Amino acid sequence: MKIGFIGLGIMGSRMATNLQKHGCSLVMFNRTRAKAEPLLGPCGTFSDSAAKVADQVEILFTMLAKPDAVEEMALRANGFLNYLRPNAVWVDCSSVNPSFSKKMAAAAKTRQIHFVDAPVTGSAEVAADGKLVFWVGAEDGDLETIRSLLLCMGTKIVHVGGHGMGTSLKMVINLLMGNAMAAFAEGMALGEGLGISRKVLFDSLLGLPAVAPFLATKRNNIESGNYDPEFPLRWMQKDLHLASVSGYETDVALPVTSVTKEVYRLAIREGHAIEDFSAIYDYLTTTHQTELR
Repeated sequence: MKIGFIGLGIMGSRMATNLQKHGCSLVMFNRTRAKAEPLLGPCGTFSDSAAKVADQVEILFTMLAKPDAVEEMALRANGFLNYLRPNAVWVDCSSVNPSFSKKMAAAAKTRQIHFVDAPVTGSAEVAADGKLVFWVGAEDGDLETIRSLLLCMGTKIVHVGGHGMGTSLKMVINLLMGNAMAAFAEGMALGEGLGISRKVLFDSLLGLPAVAPFLATKRNNIESGNYDPEFPLRWMQKDLHLASVSGYETDVALPVTSVTKEVYRLAIREGHAIEDFSAIYDYLTTTHQTELR
C-alpha cells in the first residue's frame, strides 16, 4: 500500500520517518524539497505537487501549519482532493479549528473520499521517538483502516467522536498549554522582579500542583536563552486565535484566551515568531525590564 505524506516540517518529517521505519513506502510533497531529502530512497519518493502525490496513494496524511495552507493544498484547481481516488482516506493531522475539519470532511465526502481529523500531542522529540498521542475524529471503520499506521507514529489513540471532534479536543489542549506557559512566564517575571533568583523560582515552582507538568521541559530553554522551536510561538498564537474563533462560533466566552493570544501576537511583533512558544518568557521579562528602565 502506497501512502502519501504532505507537510514535512518539525512534526511531519519525524512522523514520516517513523512510517518508513515500519516499512511503509511514502510518496511525499513539501513546498521546500530540501526538507524531504533525508526521507528519499527505497521507501521514499518526492513528487513535485500535492496532486501528483494524491494520484498515487490510497491513504494520504497531511501535516500543515494552518487551515489556509490545508485548504489551498486540498481545494485549489489542482488540489489533492481532485486527484485522490474514490474510497481513499485523507488523514489531516494539522492543528486546525473544528468547523474547518467539518468543512474538509464535507468536501471529501462529495468526492467519495473518507476523512479523518487526527491532530497530535507531543514535542519534536516525542514525535521522533514515535510516542505521539492522536486525537481522532472519524467514523469507526475509517479509524480501523489507519489504526496500525497511527501506531507507527504514536503510542495512544483517543477516538473522540465524529468529524471535527479530534481537532476539538486538540484545541482545548493547546488552549491550556498556551495559557499555562504565559501564566508561568508572567509569574516568573514577577518573582524575578521581587528579587527571587530564577533558580529558586524554578526549583520551588516546578512540581507544584499549580504548575502544569509540561513546563518542566521548558526550563532549559529559559535558563539557556535557547528557544530552538519544538512548537513555534507563531503557531501557538494561531491555535489560540482559532480557539477564540471557535468560542465565537459556539457562543462560549474565552476572555483569558482572548487576552493571552494578543500577548503572543505582541511577542511575534518583537521577533519571537519562529522561536519555541516558551520564548513568551523572554518577551515578558524583557518587557518588564524595559519598563523598569
